Amino acid sequence: MASIVRSDHADASAPRGRRHAGRAADAPPGDAAIIEASIEVMAAHGYHGTSVRDIALRAGLSPAALYHHFPSKQAVLATIMERGIEALLSRTAAALECAGDDPADRLRALVEVQVLFHLEDQRGTLLGTSELRALEEPVLTPHLAKRHTQQRYFYAVVREGVEQGVFRTTLPDEAARAIVVMCTGVAGWFSDKGAVGRPEMVERYQRLSLDMVGASGS
Repeated sequence: MASIVRSDHADASAPRGRRHAGRAADAPPGDAAIIEASIEVMAAHGYHGTSVRDIALRAGLSPAALYHHFPSKQAVLATIMERGIEALLSRTAAALECAGDDPADRLRALVEVQVLFHLEDQRGTLLGTSELRALEEPVLTPHLAKRHTQQRYFYAVVREGVEQGVFRTTLPDEAARAIVVMCTGVAGWFSDKGAVGRPEMVERYQRLSLDMVGASGS
């Protein structure tokens, strides 16, 4: 694990935000507060711009108390990353199980999960993308493998659609990657104050995804 990087940059006096679903809600109470605080501070100042002291103050703990829950700042980041990808993989597998055999329905299911997951905790999912570079071994390699598993769900569904003649794209893997990037990117710009709500955003991205793969009748 990396040594702890300390910084005075974070504004630890800022108010606490809402809980981050899928990141802290299923953690023990003490861990949950630390995970939530870490997401808020790291999202604002980055992993390397955040110290253990910053996280502890935001969580209402002393640094010594934080170490009772996590051995290092790297361990906190690893927990955030791992909880996120495990939740996403679980929801994706469940959605595909319920979607049936039609490739178009399966792609719709994938898109719905990917979009809603990244809107559920926009700070946390953005952190998961931007601070992947800060994740260290031995967590990094297996974590990347899980991310690739999530991408392979999209590859498989689009390829199945092409093989069955349901999708007409000649670039199935490129289309699958583009869909994932598009759906993941909503975390960076979506606002609940905007004119389009989450359900409609899902529907729009489902239509866009089917257009991208050249779905019959899209």
